[in-house]
Amino acid sequence: MESQNIRDKKDASVEVKVHLIVFKLGTEEYGVRIDQVKEVTITPEITRMPKTPSFIKGVSNIRGDIIAIMDLEERFGIERLSGQPDRHTYTLVMEAKDYTMGFIVREVPQSLTLPVSSIDKAPSFIQDININENFIEGIGKIDNRLIIVLDIYKILTSDEIMELKA
Repeated sequence: MESQNIRDKKDASVEVKVHLIVFKLGTEEYGVRIDQVKEVTITPEITRMPKTPSFIKGVSNIRGDIIAIMDLEERFGIERLSGQPDRHTYTLVMEAKDYTMGFIVREVPQSLTLPVSSIDKAPSFIQDININENFIEGIGKIDNRLIIVLDIYKILTSDEIMELKA
């Protein structure tokens, strides 16, 4: 009976972890929950579409599905590092209830598991500035790194989603 109590205490102390896909935009590290990402692929050829916002690079055929491709650096107004060659980019494919979207990142995304306790809420002044763009889930801390954790489903506004579906 006593060993059962010890095991229960041990199980209770196991910390909840979150599994992220981590990538760089500009010089900063960003992450999204792995369950929000359907797949990661080398960015295929992109066909530009008329009358779309500049951060929507166009559409691509990924495994037989035609999906819109978004440049996250451009979406967030992040300056691309100069001197960074435009060789392979990678696309994170995300599937929401009403649409599928690809997000371009310039480096191979990495997998990382963090304890939930190491992710702090974004400072309230950041949240207040972007009431309609509340896509920052929090700031993850590991070693000397800060990782901005995004909620990929909140990156597009509802108007933008309707525009893409049209």
